[in-house]
Amino acid sequence: MSATDAAGRAAQRTDAADEAEARRLEDEQRLAEAQEERRGTRPDWSPLPRRAGLKPNASPLLSLRTPIPARWRWTLAVASFVIPLLIWVTLNALGTIKPLFLPTPVAVFDALLKMIESGELFSDLWATTQRVLLGFGLAVLVSVPLGIVMGTFDAGLALFEPVIAMLRYLPASAFIPLLMIWLGLGEPSKVAVLFLGTVFFNTLMTADAVRGVPRSLIDVSYTLGARRGEVLRKVIVPHALPGMIDATRVNAAAAWNFVVVAELINATAGLGLRIMRAQRFTQTDRIFALLIVIGLLGLVIDIALRLLRARVGKWAA
Repeated sequence: MSATDAAGRAAQRTDAADEAEARRLEDEQRLAEAQEERRGTRPDWSPLPRRAGLKPNASPLLSLRTPIPARWRWTLAVASFVIPLLIWVTLNALGTIKPLFLPTPVAVFDALLKMIESGELFSDLWATTQRVLLGFGLAVLVSVPLGIVMGTFDAGLALFEPVIAMLRYLPASAFIPLLMIWLGLGEPSKVAVLFLGTVFFNTLMTADAVRGVPRSLIDVSYTLGARRGEVLRKVIVPHALPGMIDATRVNAAAAWNFVVVAELINATAGLGLRIMRAQRFTQTDRIFALLIVIGLLGLVIDIALRLLRARVGKWAA
């Protein structure tokens, strides 16, 4: 093969490559034009509306997660009591509901004074408070260490959570027949109702508070040379303490709910017993008075736990 023939064949291959490249470019051009045409047939999207920013003088009452002045806080707190009272007085004044079913505030206050003068209110209040303190106190003593174990160790969570998650759905009142058989009709069965009604919920809520401790704090503690016990005592428990107090606040209210049920077990004194006796004689004014006493006492306990939380967890949100 001569040099002239080789050069001719090389030129032909170059021409064929140039033609293929030109066809590829033409195909890409046509595709781009087709896409542009389709794009042109679409309806134009309307521009987003312009929204005004937050007004600098907007009321903090309607702002998200914004602290409000102390004066407004106290005003709203008082209004939360005054508004229901006004509704109550209005219903009585209009005669919408018979006084037998909805006594007037004056009648309720008179019933409360009579119970105070007779001395039965204080004896019943002390009996009920003792049961709540004992039953719920035992529940806290059991649930807090158990919740710490479940929230700190995965092995503890795997061991205890399934059974506790099942037991918390069992109503405490359903255990009353068994408790009467096992513990008799005295105080132990009443205390056990309160214990069973609160211990499982407080355990799981405590475990959730402990699991909320950031892993980074634990890692940094180990990096700085802390041992496992020190991390538990000085990092995990202090960080989770405000959450554990919140769990106690919530379940303390549940304990006061269960005490009325517990005092159905052959009680000789207690607010729940007085409520049931008043119901027997349709003394709705006494029932309202006793409910108000329970509510006020629960409010005092709630405020005390709030103050405790603010004192031991000033850094917590």
